[in-house]
Amino acid sequence: MAELQGRALPVTAVSAPRLRCEASTAQEIAAEAVAVASSPQEPSFATLRRVFDGADVVINAAGLATPGDGESPELTGANALLPAMVVLAARAAGVRRVVHLSSASVQGHTASIDESPTRAPFSAYSRSKARGEEVLEILAGDTVGGAVVTVRATSVQGPTRPTTRSLVRIAASPLASVASPGTAQTPVSSINALAWFVVETGLHGTAVPALVLQPWEGLNVTEVLSAAGGRNPLRLPAWLCRSILAAGYGISKLAGERLQGPLRRVELMWFGQAQSPGWAERAGLVPEPALRDVLRQARGDED
Repeated sequence: MAELQGRALPVTAVSAPRLRCEASTAQEIAAEAVAVASSPQEPSFATLRRVFDGADVVINAAGLATPGDGESPELTGANALLPAMVVLAARAAGVRRVVHLSSASVQGHTASIDESPTRAPFSAYSRSKARGEEVLEILAGDTVGGAVVTVRATSVQGPTRPTTRSLVRIAASPLASVASPGTAQTPVSSINALAWFVVETGLHGTAVPALVLQPWEGLNVTEVLSAAGGRNPLRLPAWLCRSILAAGYGISKLAGERLQGPLRRVELMWFGQAQSPGWAERAGLVPEPALRDVLRQARGDED
């Protein structure tokens, strides 16, 4: 909203309906969305269809950003059924393009995240986001010209986000550490850069691929922790970090994946994750890096 308003572009905020979905596969979720959209008495779809009327671009930034949660109808409803409802309502309203915000977590522990349809979710949250992507692929299979675009957001930080405040506290503590040599690329990014990129994607005048990745902001794991904590992190032997993570994921599996979210954050802190250049780089749509400033601002707010 702030990015659009800063460009003096007309923008309307829409409160997303709270949906529940018991379905477990993308095919079932897509079928449920189509059934709901076909019912003239369904208030949530009718409301979306009405408020989308006359819009050029619809950006779906709604969902449940709760990496630590377990499987639930609410999580599936917010992250998989809602995107489908948005796309169907936008299509009925004649909207030119829908931009849906997904998460790079759908690719799990892969060495390098990219714009491929390959997915390896590792938690309830990442599975719900992966299903959201799959549902849109089913519904958008017959569209052309970038009518439905999924943006895979990376590890997005903002001064007021709880995950960022947690990162700042850890970075300023003796727990701040990286796996040696501490130069691994990290997908940690800023809300500023994401907002800019999403708006550019929505406004782009020519066709956009169906799946695009938020560009890298250029920092490695040591630089992120230094900016967030104001101190250099400890360097730990890589073998020790891998051993701790392997044990942790084993315990988490036995505990019903309850530790997946925290363990993944530790893994990213230590080892980061590379990302392959994609459409943004080819199209020249790489935002100005803002991550250092965002982390320093969050650190100042904590102080």
